Amino acid sequence: MSSIEPLLPHGTGRLLLRRLRASDLADFQAYRQDPQVGLYQGWQTQSDTEALAFLQQMAEAPLLQPGVWCQLGMADAASDQLIGDIGICLAADSAAAEIGFSLRASRQGQGLAAEGVGALIALLWAHTPAGEVLAITDARNRGSIHLLERLGFARVDSQEAVFRGEACVEHHYRVAKPAQLAR
Repeated sequence: MSSIEPLLPHGTGRLLLRRLRASDLADFQAYRQDPQVGLYQGWQTQSDTEALAFLQQMAEAPLLQPGVWCQLGMADAASDQLIGDIGICLAADSAAAEIGFSLRASRQGQGLAAEGVGALIALLWAHTPAGEVLAITDARNRGSIHLLERLGFARVDSQEAVFRGEACVEHHYRVAKPAQLAR
């Protein structure tokens, strides 16, 4: 059990960060099969059977095992309806974490992803030894760039890459744990 497990679900005001579960299938598929949401994502759409297996795996997977990706759900606090998810991978040495996020298109532009990602980062600072959080985004993904910069991430690198067979540029972002929180 990770040190954040007992803190879930974690309310942020408008959102709940919580475990994904099998009952999220319809909502999960609604945004994960939306071409607009998946445009710059590393994941591929899945059949209902594959998505259900993934949700069941994430519902039971240990959180924050070094070197292993896990996903948390972002749910509407009032209805508990899943509206997005955040992937987290704590580095093998636990010194850093990498994140990625997806949010239902109809809920974008309302500050919800920033609220969820910001809350997750605060939990990481408080309950893991991670001293920095990293994120990688396609240079064309203006929404993710804006969100990361709004949360204090700085672009530390840009690299040419190939994504789904197409040349692109990926921006690498980093935010360090504030000095007052460093252990």
